[in-house]
Amino acid sequence: MYVLGVYDINVKRVSKVKKIFSRYLFRVQNSTFEGDLTKAQLKSLQLHLKKIIVPNEDQVIFFTVRSEELVEKICMGERESSPPSPTNII
Repeated sequence: MYVLGVYDINVKRVSKVKKIFSRYLFRVQNSTFEGDLTKAQLKSLQLHLKKIIVPNEDQVIFFTVRSEELVEKICMGERESSPPSPTNII
């Protein structure tokens, strides 16, 4: 399944959360990751994050779809450090 993960984490824990996300998904922006995962991989990612985040201070959101082909992604602008992607860039 295709997963988009975003987070808003207390600065004390943000580097740990970023490292965990980086093991599973590709970084798109500062707090945004995406990529293909199995259900087991997503569950593992969530379990690792659950050990670090503080629910009343942090938030992690996952959006899932069956396939990347079902997602229309429209990017406005392009970061110099990001590789070109097959999305629509405005």
